[in-house]
Amino acid sequence: MLAKLSTRRAARHCAGVGAVALALLGAGLPVVGADEPQPDLSPFYRQKVAWSACKGPDMPKDLQCGKVTVPLDYARPGAGTLEVALARYRATGRSRGSVLLNFGGPGGAGIPELARGGKDFMGLTNGYDVVTFDPRGVGRSSPVSCGEGSDEAFAATEDAADPGDPQAVLEQVRKAAAECAQHSGPVLPYIGTVNASRDLDVMRQALGDKKLNYLGFSYGTRLGAVYATQFPDKVGRLALDGVDTLTEPLAEQGVAGAAGQQTALDDFLDWCVTDLACPFGQDRRAAGDQVVRLVHSMDEDPVPTAFGDRFSGQDLVGAIGQALYSRELWPLLERALASLVEDGDTRGVENFASGGMALSPGRAGDGGLVDADDVPADNLTAALMAINCADDPDRPAAGQISRDLQRLRAEYEQASPVFGRYRLTQLVMCYGRPRGTDFIRDRVKDVHTPKMLLVGTRGDPATPYRWTVETAARLGPSAVVLDNRGEGHTGYSSSKCVHRKVDDFLLYGSLPASGSSCAADTPSAVTG
Repeated sequence: MLAKLSTRRAARHCAGVGAVALALLGAGLPVVGADEPQPDLSPFYRQKVAWSACKGPDMPKDLQCGKVTVPLDYARPGAGTLEVALARYRATGRSRGSVLLNFGGPGGAGIPELARGGKDFMGLTNGYDVVTFDPRGVGRSSPVSCGEGSDEAFAATEDAADPGDPQAVLEQVRKAAAECAQHSGPVLPYIGTVNASRDLDVMRQALGDKKLNYLGFSYGTRLGAVYATQFPDKVGRLALDGVDTLTEPLAEQGVAGAAGQQTALDDFLDWCVTDLACPFGQDRRAAGDQVVRLVHSMDEDPVPTAFGDRFSGQDLVGAIGQALYSRELWPLLERALASLVEDGDTRGVENFASGGMALSPGRAGDGGLVDADDVPADNLTAALMAINCADDPDRPAAGQISRDLQRLRAEYEQASPVFGRYRLTQLVMCYGRPRGTDFIRDRVKDVHTPKMLLVGTRGDPATPYRWTVETAARLGPSAVVLDNRGEGHTGYSSSKCVHRKVDDFLLYGSLPASGSSCAADTPSAVTG
């Protein structure tokens, strides 16, 4: 997924050759040319995870934490290392090994997510230790940051949506990229999904698993697909929910994202106008127009916040986009919008905009794990930009970007009068950063693995259903598609049918027929 997140307010407040060869064979090195020399990774593949109780007031007592050490640069494993943080719930009965979870982002830390939402995965503990991790550059694992200038870094991309002087804006973006490089430490040049996938294989070995069993959501599906390409012989049961694109450039992703979010907003407004408490009244067409006017008015005259900041229309768009990820959040969004419209109170929508985060300014790590309290407040957004740019090979020149901004503005606004301008900023996100890898776009295809389960949701605002179909076709016959006819981003937590079928696959190897579907759950559970 290529969601555009903002945490600006959160940032303010908040022994011989033979033995070595045998060890490497067992480790399952990625598929490379037969004549290419192999670096010695055996020390990393011999480690085991030492588990202990997770520390912190928000950590469940039965959640255990550990770590693995990985090379900073897999091509030069002696040039430095970093530690990757892990957490697990133990299997309740006899364990057949581990299932690893990635919750998406990119930039999302797995450990706090499992601590908060672990109950959704307790069914998997019937057969597995349920394990998650903070990927390199994320959370406690050498977190990247844009430092004290994070506000300027993120604002630079936002200004690109309506630039008076495109060249000046691009220079601002380039300077912001340099700030991020300065504050992110040595991990930044080695961030991205290709290396994160190799870290995943080190984790698999350290956990004692011959094959990787994996459940990835949203961006986590990209990570799973890359792993299947690099380590096809090590694939166990892979389930991918909310399937990301492997081929679309940033401009096309932005249009698709804007259209998907507009559909989700339309669905929310269809529900909202049936409630007398809806701040936009009961006329559906008028409600849509009011949202557009509200965004425009707040862009022209931002609303003061309790902290003395200014909350703009684009800030509001970001908040609404986060709230639309789950139908269960609709009542909260309705109340937050009512407080904004009726009382000028931004606190409710600010909670959505910041994702509820209020972390310390922190600093980037030096290879060892950082304490949870020292994770930089801007890590989520800094990591999102860094990883997406590391995965994207396109670096158009300034002139081309300027022309694209002019050419695509109308297309984006046609896709969504609310989210179009907001998503247009993706065109400049990677300007001034090194060119990313072409591995994903060129080589992640036609995998030869056991069957994988891909779940696509029809009403997904972030990863359109067609991406599931296109990615399945690209991966080849190994991919089995489950069509979730519900709403929201991903299906595992929102659809009982999807949840059951994914668990049945991971636990028992039971796959639905490709193309089979899950009906939408009844919406009665959504109440104001």
